Amino acid sequence: MSYKFAKEDLQNFTQDVFIKLGLSAVHAKIWSCVLVWANLRGVDSHGLLRIPTYVAALAEGSINPAPKIIIDPLKGAIAKLDADGGPGPVAMCLAMETAISKAKQFNLGWCAVNNMTHAGAVGYFALLAAKEGFAGIVMTASQPMMAYAGSTSSAVSSNPVAIAVPGQDHPPLLLDMSTSTVGMGKVYQAQDSGQAIPDNWGFDRNGQPTTNPNDVTVLSPLGGAKGSGLSLMIECLTSLAVNNPLIEPVLRQGHLLNGRPINGMAMVVDVGMLGDITTYRTEVDALSKEIRNLPKAEGVDKIYAPGERGDEIKAEREANGIPLPQGTLDRLQLVAEKLAIEMPRAL
Repeated sequence: MSYKFAKEDLQNFTQDVFIKLGLSAVHAKIWSCVLVWANLRGVDSHGLLRIPTYVAALAEGSINPAPKIIIDPLKGAIAKLDADGGPGPVAMCLAMETAISKAKQFNLGWCAVNNMTHAGAVGYFALLAAKEGFAGIVMTASQPMMAYAGSTSSAVSSNPVAIAVPGQDHPPLLLDMSTSTVGMGKVYQAQDSGQAIPDNWGFDRNGQPTTNPNDVTVLSPLGGAKGSGLSLMIECLTSLAVNNPLIEPVLRQGHLLNGRPINGMAMVVDVGMLGDITTYRTEVDALSKEIRNLPKAEGVDKIYAPGERGDEIKAEREANGIPLPQGTLDRLQLVAEKLAIEMPRAL
């Protein structure tokens, strides 16, 4: 069973939660916008169901509610950001703003991020670049939670990557994907909904595929060697670039590292420097149309260009409300009671 809520009510509730836990109003608003955006687009695995986990992390000090974020402009198109253990959405928004600023000056911007926590749905940050007329690429890296191809033990992470490009009349195209078959948030979502999962999502503690979301201990890589290889290269482009490796020390020492943060990067490209930008954006529109017009395979009702499914869900949920399953609501109710915050009312 699920209930629907207005976007504004969920944003206000989420913002109130984070302010109660020591965040500034500005940082709390950024974080709430990123979470509700995920729910709006149907990425419920990275939406409000994550709040109890974030609340616990803030309470135990593994997320810094009042970080002193330092941006080092370095030279040319490249900058570096130290998030001081702060919320990942806040850090990645600042990183993308920095990369956009660099791109406006140098036609290319790259901001490496060190020492942040979970960033949420990274497509949000890539879209910030597309809305400015640029191409945006975002990656983040964390400690092992996914098997490497040929193994069933935790060796790499489900490191996500998002790419967004601007259209003309069509909304920006957006690819937002994890390098695992599904992200861990999808497993959490199945737990909250009380649903079984496909047996290719992950392995249990014995290294066996499982359909019980409560038994998943290791995620499976997307496309085998392709997913695990892509994850490893994201580690090279993020963690190793800021001298904060997350994979090799864990594999060498045989256990996760306490207090080891997440790393990331935001890259912005001024595609208008390679040709006429209006022509580019018009061709994005035309390409999207031709993808939608492809002959449909049996059982397929509609073909989507990257990001279109999320756009469609967002329009429907903005009009009719965002559904939250009872399991998620039960856990949010505990948070609300603990912090003396009123729960949002269902529509």
